[in-house]
Amino acid sequence: MEKTADTSGKERIGIKVLGAISISHFLNDLIQSLIPAIYPLLKDSFALNFTQIGLITLTFQMSASLLQPLVGSYTDRHPQPYSLTLGMGCTLVGLIALSMAPTYGLLLMAVGLVGTGSAVFHPESSRVARMASAGHYGLAQSIFQVGGNGGTATGPLLAALIIIPQGRQSLAWFSLVALLAMFILWRVGGWYRQKQQEERQRQKTPPVSHPEIGRPSAVWPVVILLVLMFSKFFYTTSLHSYLTFYLMHKFHIPVQSAQLHLFVFLFGVALGTILGGPIGDRIGRKQVIWWSIFGAAPFALALPYANLFWTGPLTFVIGMLMASAFPAIVVYAQELFPGKIGMISGLFFGLAFGMAGIGAALLGRLADLHSIDYVYQICAWLPLLGLAAVLLPDMRKATDDGQKTIRMKP
Repeated sequence: MEKTADTSGKERIGIKVLGAISISHFLNDLIQSLIPAIYPLLKDSFALNFTQIGLITLTFQMSASLLQPLVGSYTDRHPQPYSLTLGMGCTLVGLIALSMAPTYGLLLMAVGLVGTGSAVFHPESSRVARMASAGHYGLAQSIFQVGGNGGTATGPLLAALIIIPQGRQSLAWFSLVALLAMFILWRVGGWYRQKQQEERQRQKTPPVSHPEIGRPSAVWPVVILLVLMFSKFFYTTSLHSYLTFYLMHKFHIPVQSAQLHLFVFLFGVALGTILGGPIGDRIGRKQVIWWSIFGAAPFALALPYANLFWTGPLTFVIGMLMASAFPAIVVYAQELFPGKIGMISGLFFGLAFGMAGIGAALLGRLADLHSIDYVYQICAWLPLLGLAAVLLPDMRKATDDGQKTIRMKP
């Protein structure tokens, strides 16, 4: 943590940058969330089954997940301030292609382009958020991530109001959203470049050493984090990708009503994200991760047996609890490997996308083989894996003689 006298000016600048990067994340994920939001439209237009719908999600998530750690690792060594604008340009091209794709194969290619844009956006944006944090890493990560969750929640609402009534071609109008994001990210890139120049000036003085957790001691926490990521993202993708189909099948409601229920769930996700980071700064990342994932288990187990009225509150609470874990997970992992912010951010955002994509494909296949109700009965048990968070070391930062050290409490 920097001294208060030094921090006040930086916090003022950081607030503006965090706001800009959060708004950009909102616009980026709004575009991305249009893809699952129009699944019912695509299902009818291309006569798709649930397996093919799952493959659309898999294509998007895998194109994003596989590239993210590579992008992050490269920019750790060679920072690219304006790569954010380039990534958003790739999203723009994919969005226009998605609105016009005449075949299922071209549809997958368009979705892959949107995923590639996401792969460039997330690791560098996470780095910018940390740079602007003035030491409040969890809060900065939450502000950054809540923009994405807000965009993810807004996408289905706009799809229900605009795309479903007007048709898939109306997706092209959302290219204006991508252009706005490119403009904001160009300005952020200018700030990023200025920070690089300031950093080069500071490097003329001997740098303060930051002891790093050795690789062997970090292996076990990473394994546990992977188990928790599996639990969180396999379960949440069952809601994100298939909640509309579940509600339409079980309660016989129209697609617009189902989209509004999806919005309620995603609003809970956004609220949980903004709470998870600052709470983790105050009480510790481990505690947030533990209560977020395992705490959702009773609500998840009740969901398959709830009526339409209680389904809304249950999905809201589940989304809020589960989402509060991810800012804490990302910062926890960054603290395991200081100096590798881009690679770690890219890896964990990539894992999030990848696990969600694999989960969507497998759950889609499960729904085809059995039923959509069966999917939610099986997935309801996944949050119980949150018990694994008990095994995480309790990492705390301490300041000693002006140097940062990391204390691990088993």
